[in-house]
Amino acid sequence: MSSNDRLGQLSEAGVSIWLDDLSRERLTSGNLAELIRDKHVVGVTTNPTIFANALSKGDAYDEQVRELAARGAGLDAAVRELTTTDVRNAADLFRDVYTATNGVDGRVSIEVDPRLAKDSDKTVAEAQDLWKTVDRPNILVKIPATEEGLPAITKTLGEGISVNVTLIFSVERYKAVIDAFFAGLEQAKANGHDLRGIHSVASFFVSRVDTEIDKRLDAIGTDEAKALRGQAAIANARLAYAAFEERFATDRWQALAAEGANAQRPLWASTGVKNPDYSPTLYVDQLVVRDTVNTMPEKTLDAVAEHARIEGDQVSGTGEQAKAVFDELAAAGVDLADVYLLLENEGVEKFEKSWEELLATVTGQLEKAKG
Repeated sequence: MSSNDRLGQLSEAGVSIWLDDLSRERLTSGNLAELIRDKHVVGVTTNPTIFANALSKGDAYDEQVRELAARGAGLDAAVRELTTTDVRNAADLFRDVYTATNGVDGRVSIEVDPRLAKDSDKTVAEAQDLWKTVDRPNILVKIPATEEGLPAITKTLGEGISVNVTLIFSVERYKAVIDAFFAGLEQAKANGHDLRGIHSVASFFVSRVDTEIDKRLDAIGTDEAKALRGQAAIANARLAYAAFEERFATDRWQALAAEGANAQRPLWASTGVKNPDYSPTLYVDQLVVRDTVNTMPEKTLDAVAEHARIEGDQVSGTGEQAKAVFDELAAAGVDLADVYLLLENEGVEKFEKSWEELLATVTGQLEKAKG
């Protein structure tokens, strides 16, 4: 079976394949265009870590940095221009996909400054500025699903801006995200926006859940605990999908759908496997289900192309089985609430650190360009 067959099967199963990476090199070399053409990639996600890595390697950004330095651009303005240029160019590259899918795919995500994750009003202002700066209909502005992020999600959607809600770890928080999405669409309608033009995904993180819970199971050390290793992340995602099906069957959603609203699709994020003992395609072939997105690094994309087993829907109807896994985890002594809180805080901190690294890299490049 060829690589295209496996990725094609995943796409035909209703999973949109998005690449979890973007760089100037991918754009200028034709690599991203090749992935769209040959490997069924229909979207791209970015985050502060991805941009920090992209700008720290090679010379693809040198020309633009020299131009920015010559204009006397400040640091924040330079970072904004460098990153939004990549996102704008990627959005243009995906425009045909966007048109062909009626706006469902062909999406490029860009995240608000992670240092604003605990400030609702500044997050909304940043989201509005990114939307206007990139000025493409097929972008998604990423907003973290922190407690402070929830009202920002609602307000941003209410302004008619499409949103990728990121850093979701627990089903409880995911349900709150769906409520924020509904409220945002209701505000958008009240504000006179056409709901048909607003799209959203909810990025539910996968591999990091196993990484943290496996560590705790090893520390507990019983045979029963060790037997649960590698089960939590898949079960968590399957429970999230059950919540998606439940919430998007309510009267509240049906009223919005009647106005042309698009459902907020679950997006499986952090699908690169961290534990070498696990199959590199674990968080792809075990989470196949319609109306979802799987955003994966190229290493995982290649692994799926080479040897994934795409065997149809692996999620629908698994809610009770998934719940049983969490009952066993709780019985084994895993403090799940603490796991989710830790993962959220770590997620915000990692992106803040990456943002600081990005600022430091651009500072050095600007200084070098100025001589």
